[in-house]
Amino acid sequence: MKLVSIITVNYDQPKVTEALLASILTVNTYPNIEVIVIDNGSNENYIAQWAAGYPGFTFIRSETNLGFAGGNNIGILAAKGDYLFLVNNDTEFTPKLVELLAETLDKHPGTAVVSPKIHYFDLPGIIQYAGFTPMNFYTCRNSCIGQFEKDSGQYDNASGITAFVHGAAMMIRNAAIAKAGLMAENFFLYYEEMDWCERFKKAGYVIEANMQALIYHKESISVGKNSLLKEYFMNRNRILFIRRNGSFMQNLVFRIYFLLVVTPRNILSYKKAKQKGFTNALFKAIWWNFSHSVNSGETGWPIKR
Repeated sequence: MKLVSIITVNYDQPKVTEALLASILTVNTYPNIEVIVIDNGSNENYIAQWAAGYPGFTFIRSETNLGFAGGNNIGILAAKGDYLFLVNNDTEFTPKLVELLAETLDKHPGTAVVSPKIHYFDLPGIIQYAGFTPMNFYTCRNSCIGQFEKDSGQYDNASGITAFVHGAAMMIRNAAIAKAGLMAENFFLYYEEMDWCERFKKAGYVIEANMQALIYHKESISVGKNSLLKEYFMNRNRILFIRRNGSFMQNLVFRIYFLLVVTPRNILSYKKAKQKGFTNALFKAIWWNFSHSVNSGETGWPIKR
């Protein structure tokens, strides 16, 4: 039986993280696991109280906020598992979740990473993720299959190869990371798992979703469902993703599309919704991509370090 390292990152959300740890303790039935929690530069250090409350788990403190990829990369480097199950701290487990995902990787050695079906925690029975359609690299648009649909079992037999996993819950083969490398930390938030999937594909692997496995997700607790931080990184990283993974022609067409279609459409949307500061965040996201290399570690946004 393969060792599975369950890795999660906390940033100023001790109660949310503790709910996840409690669900692992009470629901998980896969016996060969290690649990690693990264405290990613929180204002308070929760390590001592967690270590006392959850003996046997591993807690690592980063004094700086390294973002989603950076925090997870700390856990990846510390993990001993054959498979690494990266889960958002705002998720909760269901029975046989780990077994089913590990079984996928056991049976399919050509698979680098697999995600479960995801339901919204606050919307019982409503799907967030049942796979992704392929990316259109000229527009950087694709679709999350099943999103907002009531789960009536319509995707239960749809397990198999998908275009991308979902960053909220993804089990990765450690040997695939050795070939493709760690997540790119300069994304900081959003699109880093899609970029990672592209690198796994280039390394010769496929991406899967297992619709028999299920996890619950309390979406966007860490950054807010409608925040300037989220808007900035979603736009900055959408452009960065194409810069890193698209061809010359795809990059050219995408930039024209983004500047002439996406930008005015978004500005009109911000004005209609009276979202102050959002237009400025969009322009900052665009300018970052004109003024920084694809490997730049500068976020372009004030982050507490």
